[in-house]
Amino acid sequence: MAKPDPYREFLQKDFSALFEALGLKENQKHYLRSRWLEQVLWMEAKAVTSRDSYYRLRLLTIIGGVIVPILVSLGSVNTDDRRLTDGIRWATIGLSAVVAASAAVEEFFHYGERWQHYRRSVESLKTQGWQFSQLTGAYVPYKTHEDAFNFFASQVENILQKDVEIYATKVVSAQASEDEGKQP
Repeated sequence: MAKPDPYREFLQKDFSALFEALGLKENQKHYLRSRWLEQVLWMEAKAVTSRDSYYRLRLLTIIGGVIVPILVSLGSVNTDDRRLTDGIRWATIGLSAVVAASAAVEEFFHYGERWQHYRRSVESLKTQGWQFSQLTGAYVPYKTHEDAFNFFASQVENILQKDVEIYATKVVSAQASEDEGKQP
């Protein structure tokens, strides 16, 4: 079971209260909750997960990459203690494997690209939501939220469509291209 995310809970509560105050029809509020808010919460979680995976793997690669040469240097020192020499050798081999694996996993899954992709998309959705709620930006010409709703819904759908296209063409296809290039 996933642990509760205080920020996600805050967003859900904050936006739900905001939706009630906008004077919209029930089906419009339903769209805000079921389409816009659910996408914001989902992308927010994916951005955080991807960022955390990226940072963990990169830090493991960087720190391990710094330690491996030190272990190699220690392993080349003459010592009569065979167990120490063997321990350093095995530690070097093991850490080298971990560094290579973490670099390969990050390269395969593109967590850094995923993180940036989800972060851009969720921030675009949030911007639309805040501008809609305040009738600012592109929503200035509208007198009421009900009048602006169709434009808002089309903006949200455009963002989501663009999100899918970019994900399919840049994030996933980059991975597929790399995989194809590695085949004999």
